[in-house]
Amino acid sequence: MTDLWLSTTTCALGPYRADLTETYWRWEQDPTLMVGYGRQVPESLEARAEGMAHQLRGANIRFTVYDLAGDEPVPVGVTTLLPDDSVRTAEFVVMLAREARGRGLGAEATRLTLDYAFHVSALRMVWLKVLAPNSAAVAAYERAGFRHAGRLRESGYWLGEVCDEVLMDALSADFTGPSAVRALLSEE
Repeated sequence: MTDLWLSTTTCALGPYRADLTETYWRWEQDPTLMVGYGRQVPESLEARAEGMAHQLRGANIRFTVYDLAGDEPVPVGVTTLLPDDSVRTAEFVVMLAREARGRGLGAEATRLTLDYAFHVSALRMVWLKVLAPNSAAVAAYERAGFRHAGRLRESGYWLGEVCDEVLMDALSADFTGPSAVRALLSEE
């Protein structure tokens, strides 16, 4: 049985799992994901396994994203919050498997992660950087509640070309609509 912590009808967040290291690594080596992150160099499975051990001991908040469309939850990605406890903010990162993209799961997983950030971790602001040409990601972040906050000029690469990065943020005060965390508390 899969442990799911927060969910909507289509998507859920559960624990970051050591037994999924090879799956996470496979997603990270997908050329479309590497372009989206502006990464140029693949990583070995051995290096990923070593990094996983460090990540499991770290202070960052990591979730496995599950697709709930079938009979059983299927892992399809990861979301991460990299907190700065001194100012109660965090950087947000999401990674979705290629087969999970284009169905709204990224926006749903992002919204669930913001819900956790604001209602469990008591963060006041979450921010991210996204390569400007990645219009699908920008639109998904906007649907999840992020707003444009600025640009870092010529700070990234998209398909081998220099590009800007868009800075986006979400504030706790702006997080409106349904909350999976609040729903869990009302069940008690």
